[in-house]
Amino acid sequence: MNMAAAGDGEAEMARGGRRETRGEPERRCIASGESGPTGPLLRFVLGPDGTVVPDLAGRLPGRGAWLTADRALVAKAVKKNLFSRAFRQPVKVEPDLADRLEVLIARRLVELIGLARKAGQAVTGFEKVRARLAEGKAAVLVTASDAAQDGRAKIARAAPEGTARVDLLDSGELGLAFGRDFAIHAALDAGGIADRVLIEAGRLAGFRSPPAMDEAARVPAGASGN
Repeated sequence: MNMAAAGDGEAEMARGGRRETRGEPERRCIASGESGPTGPLLRFVLGPDGTVVPDLAGRLPGRGAWLTADRALVAKAVKKNLFSRAFRQPVKVEPDLADRLEVLIARRLVELIGLARKAGQAVTGFEKVRARLAEGKAAVLVTASDAAQDGRAKIARAAPEGTARVDLLDSGELGLAFGRDFAIHAALDAGGIADRVLIEAGRLAGFRSPPAMDEAARVPAGASGN
């Protein structure tokens, strides 16, 4: 597992992008009963007709209910009618809520990478990505989930220790962020957009599993690669 170096006030960050930070407000998951920072949690509010509405940006008005971004816990909340308990009234919940959340989170992740690209903070293409990694500017390496193992291993070896990795989007989804049919590799510079990308990637990891990575694709400690 590729771990990013923890910064001030930050814990470790895993390949899926999940991170935990100290000092964040904590909320309680209605399915697991556990409390924690809002990063791995999803907020929901009630629409005018009593329908449970995902509030992924956390900005919609009204009382919110929080649920860990995890397919099994979402299914549990729907099956056991936990949203009604949380909102203390009858509610309407889509039976395919987990699938819908996966689509919405993936879309947000694509949009954020696209925002980084427009801000000049993201590049795609093997050589451009490798150059950005070599310059030490990239904080996040994004690799398409359907990338070939040899290419995945080669770009992984080029990533300095501490580079966070995200490999949950397929090449078509990643391509959307760059206005093309497909993209295989991307690198994001450190900064606010990259931090938001990692939060959404952590959420998406609760609904998608990253591809299996063989030993050749693992980044040795301190490796700089070619």
